[in-house]
Amino acid sequence: MFAELNSILNVSPEHFTTGEFVLLSDRQSDASFLMHHFLGFYLRAGCQVCFLGLAQSLSHYSVVSQRLGVSLSQAKEKGQLVFLEGLNECLAILNPDGVRTGSEAMDFLRNPGAGLRALFQFAHSSINHSWGAEERAGDAGGGPPVLLVDDVSVLLSLGVSADAVLDFSHYCRATVCSQLKGNVVILLRCDREDDDYDDEGSDEGLERLLRGLTHQCSLALHVQGLPTGYCRDIHGQVEVCDRRRQADGQQKKTTFQYKVHDRGASFFAPGTSRAVL
Repeated sequence: MFAELNSILNVSPEHFTTGEFVLLSDRQSDASFLMHHFLGFYLRAGCQVCFLGLAQSLSHYSVVSQRLGVSLSQAKEKGQLVFLEGLNECLAILNPDGVRTGSEAMDFLRNPGAGLRALFQFAHSSINHSWGAEERAGDAGGGPPVLLVDDVSVLLSLGVSADAVLDFSHYCRATVCSQLKGNVVILLRCDREDDDYDDEGSDEGLERLLRGLTHQCSLALHVQGLPTGYCRDIHGQVEVCDRRRQADGQQKKTTFQYKVHDRGASFFAPGTSRAVL
């Protein structure tokens, strides 16, 4: 969890807005450090978290979270965290000789016509189960339910259309944000890898997905490389587009530069890093 980013967003584990849809995106850089931040943030806040890990494994997140002072194994044992191992689910489906185990969340690989209905149902049932158990236990101090997704561009590489992903995000927002007053955080990697896509039309699908998710979200953090190129002491910049408290619905845009450390990240106004002073 990054204290400087909390200050920029005017939030803390004890005080944050609910009903938010947060979009993390990147281009020529890596925004995954922000997903690590939000995972630790919501677990520290006592939220019931459902994490759809489509790009990375639980062990990867556990190692990074441990350095940030958060134990995912303890969160799982307490029932606070449900983690979908999307990579393992895909391998189980694509390997015809493998024994079918786990959930049916990635069954769109078997039946493309079904879209992402099973993935949504997995998220919906996981959140309802953990949230309902908390309410039955009378834990008034617990935080709201949270859905984290890393990262939806993987779905495009697996043959899912941009429209199907936008439908999925819409239903997640309607269920988690509107009905349960929880939060949704989605990561979208915007750099196309040639081996991941079959044709140039996929570029259009990626941009369509970015525009659609940007339209849905209340807060967007877009990570990109520095316009001047590589710098050892400044890893990139984050554009924060915030319309959470804008009465007219317009976005308030601010840009910060950042540097990722082994146990966190530093954020600063452009041109104010010690490296350029």
